[in-house]
Amino acid sequence: MVKMILCGCRGHMGRVITELAGSEEELKIVAGIDPAPGPDMGYPVFASFAECTQEADVIVDFSSPKVFDSLVDYACEKKIPAVVCTTGLTKEQTDRLDAEAARNAFLRSANMSLGINLLMSLLKDAVKTLGPAGFDVEIVEQHHNLKKDAPSGTALALADSINEAAGGQYEYIYDRSGRSAAREKKELGISAVRGGTISGIHEVIFAGTQETITFTHTAYSKAVFARGALQAAKFLVGKAPGMYSMADVIEASK
Repeated sequence: MVKMILCGCRGHMGRVITELAGSEEELKIVAGIDPAPGPDMGYPVFASFAECTQEADVIVDFSSPKVFDSLVDYACEKKIPAVVCTTGLTKEQTDRLDAEAARNAFLRSANMSLGINLLMSLLKDAVKTLGPAGFDVEIVEQHHNLKKDAPSGTALALADSINEAAGGQYEYIYDRSGRSAAREKKELGISAVRGGTISGIHEVIFAGTQETITFTHTAYSKAVFARGALQAAKFLVGKAPGMYSMADVIEASK
């Protein structure tokens, strides 16, 4: 049985993970970390890592950048692998995580969905064929009206996957308003839509001469991210120090 600490357990994603973990036979949440008051979670909840007394095999973090340093300190001190799902980390924080991976196992991903991470792999293959053939690349992402950041971290991760496979030749274009010029061939347009309760839709369009190929991923609820996080947690247990990704989780499941 994998024993897990859930950081940010009273947040929306924390509650979704808690519900899904209740039906897991191989994993159990033994403690939560969250300073916010709230209802009983079915396991002890501590305001900080400093107060946590439970032993665990892995940590899953869906909290905020403010908790990052205490999370990394605790994980490295206790030698507990950690799945870091928190977004909005600074460059200094991601650099520290990369450095600390020399002495502890960490997994970090812009999106925990297995589908999105598989899509990243497919896009790398697609651009190697379609890019040289002159196809233009555009990304359109849609999210609910409460999402604050735009474009989404997932849209940027998809763009980065494409650009990495293409040797970094694309320039990201976020806004074409006020421009009076034809599209440059090495532009990669990224557009954001915000409205209603859309959980997340990402479309990657390869537009060629008289043909278009579109890759679409639709998340109907946050449960897809929670399932990915739980699978990542089980994967990371017992791993040697290093920085892992959801691509490693997918590869291990084959």
